[in-house]
Amino acid sequence: MLQPRIARALRSWKPPQAPLSNPLSPRRFKRYQAFEAELDKDALAEARAWYRSFSPAQLPKGNITYARSSGPGGQHVNKTETKAITVYPVNELLSMLPKSIHSSIRKSKYYTANSDSLTFQAQTSRSRDANADDNRKKLVEEVTRIYHEATPAETSEEKKKKHEDMLVSPANAWTDYKQ
Repeated sequence: MLQPRIARALRSWKPPQAPLSNPLSPRRFKRYQAFEAELDKDALAEARAWYRSFSPAQLPKGNITYARSSGPGGQHVNKTETKAITVYPVNELLSMLPKSIHSSIRKSKYYTANSDSLTFQAQTSRSRDANADDNRKKLVEEVTRIYHEATPAETSEEKKKKHEDMLVSPANAWTDYKQ
């Protein structure tokens, strides 16, 4: 009974058709645009201004708890709580960050959905304060990484002019290329 079904399915199966390539399609035209042409210019300007004035002191303090570290260290590890766990609520972070990177915060590998926060852990040092500082550094690195992924660098004037010239006369660009 299974074989007739398979045979019927195979007879009715048709390979997917490849779309016809149109030389004037939007995809082909898109390569002549500047990278940031479709992005919100006001949001980009806001994000770039925020980054120029960014200081780690602007970020929230977070809630720090301590736990016993694991790994080698003998009796010191067993008796002291030096592992620092710092929780930064997303709502507090979003109030201090530009809107263009808000959506990327919840995609971070440090995001904890249960508490809607970014959670960092450090236990490399025997000092509680050093581990708490490591968590702070991780937060700054993560925010900086997210900014760089979400915000492209500003296009130089030379590249803008090149793209404008290509948009005005793509035929001239082809003849210039052949010469």
